[in-house]
Amino acid sequence: MRVAAVDLGASSGRVMSVEAGSGGLTLTEVHRFANTPVTLAGTLHWDPVQLHQGVLHGLRELTADGNPVHSIGIDSWAVDYALLAPDGGLLGLPVHYRDHRTEGQLDRVLAKIPPDQLYTHTGLQLLRINTLFQLMSEVDGPRLPAADCLLLIPDLLTYWLTGDRAAERTNASTTQLLDVHSGQWLTALMADLGIPPHIFPPLRDPGTPAGSLKPDLGFPHPIPVTRVASHDTASAIAAIPTQTRHFAYISCGTWALAGVELDHPVLTPASREANFTNERGLDGTIRYLRNNMGLWLLQECLRTWNAQSELTPLLKAAADLPTHTLINPDDPIFLPPGDMPTRIRQWCATHDQPVPHTRPHLVRCILDSLANAFHHTITEAAQLSGARVEVVHLVGGGAANELLCQLTANACRLPVIAGPVEAAALGNALVQLRTDQTLPELRDLVRTSTTLTQYTPR
Repeated sequence: MRVAAVDLGASSGRVMSVEAGSGGLTLTEVHRFANTPVTLAGTLHWDPVQLHQGVLHGLRELTADGNPVHSIGIDSWAVDYALLAPDGGLLGLPVHYRDHRTEGQLDRVLAKIPPDQLYTHTGLQLLRINTLFQLMSEVDGPRLPAADCLLLIPDLLTYWLTGDRAAERTNASTTQLLDVHSGQWLTALMADLGIPPHIFPPLRDPGTPAGSLKPDLGFPHPIPVTRVASHDTASAIAAIPTQTRHFAYISCGTWALAGVELDHPVLTPASREANFTNERGLDGTIRYLRNNMGLWLLQECLRTWNAQSELTPLLKAAADLPTHTLINPDDPIFLPPGDMPTRIRQWCATHDQPVPHTRPHLVRCILDSLANAFHHTITEAAQLSGARVEVVHLVGGGAANELLCQLTANACRLPVIAGPVEAAALGNALVQLRTDQTLPELRDLVRTSTTLTQYTPR
């Protein structure tokens, strides 16, 4: 059986073919395309039309061989949304979460709703990028009154493929507008803040059918579309190839989300003060985690240097250096795009840290700082939740960075199992392929189908 896993990341999208057979899962990249933000009138946007065209191109390549495709599923990054007019058209391009419009919105919300009350309702960490704070920047603007529907990014692409409007719950749980207890929209909270509740579509669980490809898209046969765990982190965590319940995870790409998997949310004052989040995962699990800045810092340095092709020698040179400088990678100064090397040096100069002047020293500084942040996040997650951690699973693009994996094992003083790199695509496919398998059985399938690397603490 073959399915199409569409995985949209902050820098690129990909259409993956995933086939389940007697030997396990076979994953093949069919088409990869750029996800390039655009700046219009001083505002940073995403271009969903570009993404839609990339998805269609990949699906046409996949179906060109004439072999059947059982299903299509789409996952992407969280929090960002599109607003639709009554005729279904876009009310402007979706705004990028790194745009400056969310500055000051967190304080604006907390002036109306105390932080403990907000945490009790939503279970989410306070991040200015969250959908709630993005929407607050629009409360006095022209778009919200004109909007007929709000769709998160994977729901928007699913709507364009099938015509079905809905919100998948794992992604909806990142908005800070979903009740952590009932899994329903917090309509009273929305109304209190001036956000129109009627624009939020019905909620759906992972595995729910979303219809089939519309005939006007030009495919010879209607292909079913399935709502997967559409937050890419939810899909990635579903594909953790663990053999124990006592594990921590790091889903590491542009962002790094580190934490533990639980059966119930943790809503204590200590959890709120430590800024931990309770997001929904597959099969009713809770992703208890905290956001770390992730490989964004390294990606922006490479972009500034125009040295994307030089990463391998830079990592080799950085591996030969000692730990010298640690920064706080989650400082808001590092959130926007721009000259990252200069900002890192400025941070070090104002925080009594040795300033890394060479490129290898900057790379080593970033990776040491990320590993240190992962250690603190996982340690706190275990303490606050009562979870026992025996091993750390690192999945996503960061799993291919051997130096980061080894430094993480060293910092956490725990074995790190790296892989799979394409965990989000695999988790996406698992929801489409499953019949009556439990989550542990799905993870067994990933473990027997992928190559994993273990790093022992040094």
